[in-house]
Amino acid sequence: MNAQHDWDDFRFFLAVARQGSLSAAARTLGVNHTTVLRRIAGLEAGTGVQLFDRLPSGYALTPAGDELFTVALRVEEDIAAANRRLSGKDARIGGTLSVTTIDILALHVLPRHIAGFRAIHPDIRVGLRVAEATLSLTRREADVAIRSTLKPPENLVGRAVSGMAFAVYGAATYLDRAGATEDPAANDWVGLDEGFEHTPMVRWLKKEVPAERIGYRVNSVALQLQAARAGVGLALLPCGLGDAAPELRRVGGVVDEVESRIWLLTHEDLRHMGRVRVFLDFMVQALQQDRDLWEGRRNGGR
Repeated sequence: MNAQHDWDDFRFFLAVARQGSLSAAARTLGVNHTTVLRRIAGLEAGTGVQLFDRLPSGYALTPAGDELFTVALRVEEDIAAANRRLSGKDARIGGTLSVTTIDILALHVLPRHIAGFRAIHPDIRVGLRVAEATLSLTRREADVAIRSTLKPPENLVGRAVSGMAFAVYGAATYLDRAGATEDPAANDWVGLDEGFEHTPMVRWLKKEVPAERIGYRVNSVALQLQAARAGVGLALLPCGLGDAAPELRRVGGVVDEVESRIWLLTHEDLRHMGRVRVFLDFMVQALQQDRDLWEGRRNGGR
C-alpha cells in the first residue's frame, strides 16, 4: 500500500479506537459500516497483528492496537498541525468554512446571521454541524466553534460574546390549566436525561424539583423548548429561547445558580485565516445584538 493509503487506514483505525464500535466510527467518518470493517480488516492483515478485541460491548484495543494508537495519534497531530499552519496563512476571503455549534443556536439564532454573513461574503461557503460535544478544532474537524460554556478548552482562542441566563418557563395553555404557581412541587416538568447529569441545569432540577414531577425527559434543550411550548410542563430554559417564544411565560425570575456564556472559538493557528477572521468579526457584532435577550433583560412584558 502507498503512504496515502496507509494514512487513510489509520484514520479509520483511530475512529474505531475513539468510538469503540464500527457503527459509531462510520457515523463520525461519514461512511457506511462495511467500509469501516473492510479498512480495519485490511490494516490488521497488512500489519499481521490483531488490533482490536471484538467484544459484545464493542471494539477494544489489544496491546498491539494500543501501541499503534499512540503512534497514530502522533502522526495525526503532526499532520493536523501542518495543515493548520498552512491554512492559517490563507488570507483569501473565500472557500469553505466549517462551523460547529449546539442545536439551540443552530435552530434559533444562527440562520439569520449566516444569511447576513453570506450576503456580504458570497464567496465563503459555510458548513454547519450540530454537536453537543465540541468537535476537535485541533484535528480540523471544524474551523470555528460557537459554544455555550463557562470554560472553553485551553487550546482554543476566542471571546465570550454574551452571557446566557436561565429561567423557568411554561406555556400559557399549561399555566392556565395547572394554575400559575412558582412552587416546583406543584407542577409537571420537562427535564433533560442522564446525558446532561453533570450540567448546572440538571443539578438545579434535582435540587428543586421532586423526581416524580418530571414526567418527560429529552436529550436536548431544543426538544425541551418544544415540549414546553406544547404545554407538557414547566422547563428551565435559556432566556434567549424562553423570552423569544410567544407561547411561553416566565415563572419567577432569573435562576442565579444556572448560567453559561456564548463563546466564539477557533484554533490559534487558524485565527488569521481570511475566512475565519471575517466570520469571527461578523459574528461578534451579530451575536452581541441579542445580549439583553440572552442575559435575561428583555422579557417582553411576559
